[in-house]
Amino acid sequence: MKAFQDTIIALATPAGSGAIGVIRLSGSNAIDIVNRFFQGKSRQKDLHKVPTHTVHLGYIKDGNTILDEVLVTVFKNPHSYTGEDVVEISVHGSPYIQRQIIHLFLKNGVRHAKAGEFTLRAFLNGKMDLTQAEAVADLIAADSEASHRLALQQMRGGFSSEIKKLRDELIHFASLIELELDFAEEDVEFADRRQFMELVQRLKQTLKHLVDSFATGNVLKEGVPVAIIGEPNVGKSTLLNALLNEERAIVSDIAGTTRDVIEDELVLEGVRFRFIDTAGIREAQDSIEQIGIRKTYEKIEEAKVVIFLIDACALSQTASCHGQHHEEVLQKFETELNNIARKYPQKKILIVVNKIDKLDKKDYQIDKEKYPLIEISAKHKTGLERLKNELVALVNKGVLDQNEVIVSNARHYQALNEALKNILQVEEGLNNNLSTDLLSIDIRAALHSLGEITGDITTDDLLDNIFKNFCIGK
Repeated sequence: MKAFQDTIIALATPAGSGAIGVIRLSGSNAIDIVNRFFQGKSRQKDLHKVPTHTVHLGYIKDGNTILDEVLVTVFKNPHSYTGEDVVEISVHGSPYIQRQIIHLFLKNGVRHAKAGEFTLRAFLNGKMDLTQAEAVADLIAADSEASHRLALQQMRGGFSSEIKKLRDELIHFASLIELELDFAEEDVEFADRRQFMELVQRLKQTLKHLVDSFATGNVLKEGVPVAIIGEPNVGKSTLLNALLNEERAIVSDIAGTTRDVIEDELVLEGVRFRFIDTAGIREAQDSIEQIGIRKTYEKIEEAKVVIFLIDACALSQTASCHGQHHEEVLQKFETELNNIARKYPQKKILIVVNKIDKLDKKDYQIDKEKYPLIEISAKHKTGLERLKNELVALVNKGVLDQNEVIVSNARHYQALNEALKNILQVEEGLNNNLSTDLLSIDIRAALHSLGEITGDITTDDLLDNIFKNFCIGK
């Protein structure tokens, strides 16, 4: 494992002009190095002697040259973000000033921080576990209320404590199993098999619950992809524009106008939705449209929710539907709907009837119990609130209010699946009176998978892979 003896520096605020910029240093020499170039405004201060978590006004000087008037905040170990001595220098927001001050310290024994290195040091110094460190990156990247609350939950350590509790219980029995191996010739049992099976059952249920929660957690974190599909000219692009309240997609009476997928995002009640306008589903008229239709099916594959849009006239026997026979249009709709429902049984499909403003009366010839309908006029923006409410209702936001432990990280999900597989093998071994030495192999594997989640078991490659995705300065 890496050991850090040096002092690092980085700009902790976004690059570019602004009111202020914050330059952060961390390491055993952080206070000493800043102290050499800091001069208090009213009197000379020794930063070694000031209390931790205090702010001091003064100047950063390179020899006799004042680089800037600054505020220096001192955090002494171990009471800092990284667990090391940390100094944060608030400077004026000129990129030139920031570069000059950083360059001054680089010339005097400090090095540039790597991506995520401050948080990596916090993890290695025991200030947070690996799941909390990863939640820092999620919090920075959060762009909706749901993803923000999810990251905060994980930073508070709810998921970590759940995993550690499971692992500690398993370690207790693992130690008894290992002890039996030491006394194998005497044929004694230190681990009560009945109690061990009860633990395995609890572990299995908890791990299954955590694995299943990933479906919700990933949606809350990454957003909900929603594919808008239907035949040409049913108003898919008009609906996208109405939802976004801007002219994002080209709208035309000419069939086949949308030949590529168009995506944009909208936050509804704290949840981010990614709407995807697709090419109309029909027999392609040329090779370009054929590509667009193929992409439509690819987006249906990726989507969590499918909005199947149909022209209101297609459901009405009395309305004219672009010169097409009512029964033919309805049959095509039902065939395509059934194909999608059969091919993607797990996907939620919302049937949305558009252009209801063009009907004098609603005499829909369709089984509304079998096909619940949401009626809208995308052009006049009527009925959109109900559609939005239906979309939000599909996302289980209640788990956030109930403070349930939710998995949103793909790495954690993979490790939990592996741990569950190992626990199921332990259960099978207990049921079949498997020998202690073989039983211990699966127990160790489960402990390893759980330990990888919180960072009790790590490798340099794992840490590099996690922290390389952080921003520099965090």
